[in-house]
Amino acid sequence: MSVPAPDDARPALDGSPLFLLDELPGDGADEVLVGGAEGRHAVDVLRLTAGEAVRVGDGRGAVVEGTVLHAGPAGLRVQVTARHDVPPAEPEFVLVQALPKGDRGPLAVELATELGVDRVVPWAAARCVTRWREDRVEKGLAKWRAAARAAAKQSRRPRVPEIGDLMTTRQVCGELADVDLALVLHEQARRPLAGVDVPASGTVAVVVGPEGGLTDGEVVALRAAGAQPVRLGPEVLRTSTAGAAALAALSVRTRWA
Repeated sequence: MSVPAPDDARPALDGSPLFLLDELPGDGADEVLVGGAEGRHAVDVLRLTAGEAVRVGDGRGAVVEGTVLHAGPAGLRVQVTARHDVPPAEPEFVLVQALPKGDRGPLAVELATELGVDRVVPWAAARCVTRWREDRVEKGLAKWRAAARAAAKQSRRPRVPEIGDLMTTRQVCGELADVDLALVLHEQARRPLAGVDVPASGTVAVVVGPEGGLTDGEVVALRAAGAQPVRLGPEVLRTSTAGAAALAALSVRTRWA
């Protein structure tokens, strides 16, 4: 039987690596095989051997802790010693990320994942340099999802952030109508992020515009949807790093408090 983690906790970060599988074996299983690409990485790159502690999760909160029984060409055979069901963190963090240029999209997702984002919404803002043509949307989403999964393993996160479908400004505004707090980063905003009251639960959304900035029409639409324009500080950050900086500032006041 799975044992729920405490309300305010996740499995302790003891330095043991985390591997992600699509599915974990049932509660009665006393072993789990980490095979495929995960197993090859464990054996060929991390050089894990028998007796070492590892964790294996499904990316949706279920985690087993265990000890390596054998490491070989088939991957890792792990003896299960404990199971956890890790609840979603509170509050939920959603990042609405305008498509950055070049390869900075996966970087934005990677940084946001390491700093606690729960869901990322790709946004086709008006001034985005990058455009995902209809035949490239799935390829772009696949890159973002791969970045989120890799960053979740790196940061020992038992839950991989969800990467949503590409949205228009109108669709983003519809999403913001259902959140508890919506913030849009804007260098001309008078209100600092530090001055905003952040709820301890519910959903907090952060909207990050493209390199060319938000249009006046986008600012009006986002405000009409309930988003509050805020600034991070005197410097103007890249679109690929602004979201992560905002998430770090929000986490200090909520999850890390």
